[in-house]
Amino acid sequence: MSKSVLRGLRAAALTGTLVLGSVPASAAENPIKLGVLEDQSGDFAAATIGKVHAIQLAAEEINKAGGIMGRPLELVPYDTQSDNTRYQEFMRRVLQRDKVDVVFAGFSSASREAYRPIVDQFNGFAFYNNQYEGGVCDGHMIVTGAVPEQQFSTLIPYMMEKYGKNVYTLAADYNFGQISAEWVRKIVKENGGKMAGEEFIPLGVSQFSQSVQNIQKAKPDFVVTLLVGTAQASYYEQAASANVNLPMASSVNVGQGYEHKRFKPPSLKDMYVTTNYIEEIDSPKSKEFYAKFKAKFPSEPYVNQEAENSYLAVYLYKQMVERAKSTKREDIRKVIAMGDVCMDAPEGKVCIDPKSQHMSHTIYLAKVGADHSISFPKTWEDIKPYWLGEAGCDLTKKDPMAQYTPSRSPAETLTGGWSSRRACTPGRSRLPAPATLPLSSIWLVHGHSDPRLFGTLSIR
Repeated sequence: MSKSVLRGLRAAALTGTLVLGSVPASAAENPIKLGVLEDQSGDFAAATIGKVHAIQLAAEEINKAGGIMGRPLELVPYDTQSDNTRYQEFMRRVLQRDKVDVVFAGFSSASREAYRPIVDQFNGFAFYNNQYEGGVCDGHMIVTGAVPEQQFSTLIPYMMEKYGKNVYTLAADYNFGQISAEWVRKIVKENGGKMAGEEFIPLGVSQFSQSVQNIQKAKPDFVVTLLVGTAQASYYEQAASANVNLPMASSVNVGQGYEHKRFKPPSLKDMYVTTNYIEEIDSPKSKEFYAKFKAKFPSEPYVNQEAENSYLAVYLYKQMVERAKSTKREDIRKVIAMGDVCMDAPEGKVCIDPKSQHMSHTIYLAKVGADHSISFPKTWEDIKPYWLGEAGCDLTKKDPMAQYTPSRSPAETLTGGWSSRRACTPGRSRLPAPATLPLSSIWLVHGHSDPRLFGTLSIR
């Protein structure tokens, strides 16, 4: 990121406002305010600074074209520094003090679940523009990122057919990793496979010698890597140095943290990733988006899926406001309920599902070569975010403001009274033990005696 851009972002964060583009002076007195709570620094910044830039790019384009209903789009950015307490602090600030109309917020699922109760409490309206573990059924949220039925339901069967049915999962130890691992277990079982092992690594851990030994001992056919942040990305070079030499499958790596650019080949050789966008996609729409992005931010190291999600989210918001002729959440949700909020995005056509307020995607299977080049063995077009709707979430009828998992669906929650927020607290997972793992499963504890708070390992 250029020093001038960084200075501009910091100044905007201090003043709380950033107006891009040009609109008439009279209209500028009544802007539409968009809060931007993203990590411009901290452990996740490498993957998230592109989100901030994408929002800036879209806002500037919209303002140059006359704004939204003739009103300028004013960004109200804050650097959340990869810190969940800052998400809570700044979410209260943008909703209560800055009086924003909408908020774009969060990278990790832990950050989303930290601020989501505040959005609900103050009847706010937020976009979560990230790939994630799925399951959020909340009328105050729109999710533009891909979800498990779009990524794992394509990726895992492909890998099992190509490499074998013995699977090992290495995941970040918080709600994203825990629930994503549950999805992997479910799909592996449905496809006649078995879990060779499953390990959860605390955020911030960067040493993986024990994990490498565990994987080599388990002898899986491939490893599902669901690692998050700069520290956990250290696994790839360490595994390569130890000659693990196993194919890898991921829903997050490459598409978010562009590890194939950051690490020396062949650290990510034979990694397969399901993503809705990366800069290597060779379509006219993708090339146009990439060229615009690099023209405005020439020092941007990589244009990832979260950047595209954030860019198109601004345009989707514009469409919904103009159709509703209102910035009120209740009016916008009436437009969403029509089921035709769509756009031609850099990845392809996308639409918002009215039941879950999640988005359809084109999913690209990206393969990393030995030289870290990218190829695309397979593409799935227009995959709907179907699971929540089929499981019982219908925001056109009822808003539970909850998160669900495959083992705890909306229908089961209605009968059982389960609270998703309690169960998804990082470090206190209440997910059921994998059916494929024996009673002799062991704990791998990273420097602490309480396995509930830190990483766990199960080996069959």
